Amino acid sequence: MNCLGIESTAHTFGIGIVTDKGKILSNVWDTYTPPAGWGIKPMDARKHHDEVAQKLLDRALSEAELTLDDIGLITFSQGPGLPPCLHAGLDFARKLSKKTRKPLVGVNHCIAHIEIARLTTKLRDPVVLYVSGANTQILSFVEGRYRCFGETMDVGIGNALDKFIRSVGMEFPGGPKIEKLARKGRYLELPYSVKGMDLSFSGIITEAVRRHKSGGKIEDICFSLQETLFAMLTEVTERALAHTSKREVILTGGVAANRRLQEMLEIMCKERGARFAVVPRELAGDNGGMIAWTGILQKKAGFNVFSSERVSGINILPRQRTDEIDAVWVPRRA
Repeated sequence: MNCLGIESTAHTFGIGIVTDKGKILSNVWDTYTPPAGWGIKPMDARKHHDEVAQKLLDRALSEAELTLDDIGLITFSQGPGLPPCLHAGLDFARKLSKKTRKPLVGVNHCIAHIEIARLTTKLRDPVVLYVSGANTQILSFVEGRYRCFGETMDVGIGNALDKFIRSVGMEFPGGPKIEKLARKGRYLELPYSVKGMDLSFSGIITEAVRRHKSGGKIEDICFSLQETLFAMLTEVTERALAHTSKREVILTGGVAANRRLQEMLEIMCKERGARFAVVPRELAGDNGGMIAWTGILQKKAGFNVFSSERVSGINILPRQRTDEIDAVWVPRRA
């Protein structure tokens, strides 16, 4: 069976086609870029998604050398995310489900980041550090769900980095720019905010912006931001690893592409005798392939599947949490 997945939670509209054996046949996307100095404007992002949807579908089918008749399942990112963006994906998915008369599956975006990482890294029962624009969570599968052991109390790590970049007059996205500038920097002490198993980033970004306005060297501030924020993430991940007594760690989400974060986690895992793996760079950001693969897993387990005649009954879930989902497709470990 070939599954078509639609991703539309925020700035990216993506379409991926994946087989039920886990082979990615195509995975294409287009990203809305807000005006300089601005974050995402949800309605503008929705307009972008509507404009590129058909073009991306045609491209995905062409790269996979398939037609819509070869698709056996339609999946879409149901939540969490920005409501206008989620509606763009749902509306397109409903249209395709009705046209092809194929079932429709709603997928939790955060869990999709985990499942594509499990597929590609072959790790079976990891602690997961999930780092993206809006989300920062330390998760692991316990008693039927991906339980959250720690998370951001304010803004996601990716959005925090973007906020800093915008505040100093640079353009989105922030992560790659900070990583590049940090290579030439030296350490300046910034606030370190870990509260139990949770993290807070806003105050650190505020202080970093203040340092820049006071004449601080941008390379030093970027280096210090990475070292501080990533040390916080590594600390909480290590405690989750110790608490669960697990022996594997996966890094996934858009910020997983950062080499310094990978390096810090790899050192920690080596010291603890745990295996460490990173989702492939091309699958780290938001993409339709991860939605398609997770939809396949859910379809096999009969979870959240709607027939083409019932798609009007499915809706978006903008505030859906990762740990609300009964992940019935995940094998239980002894």
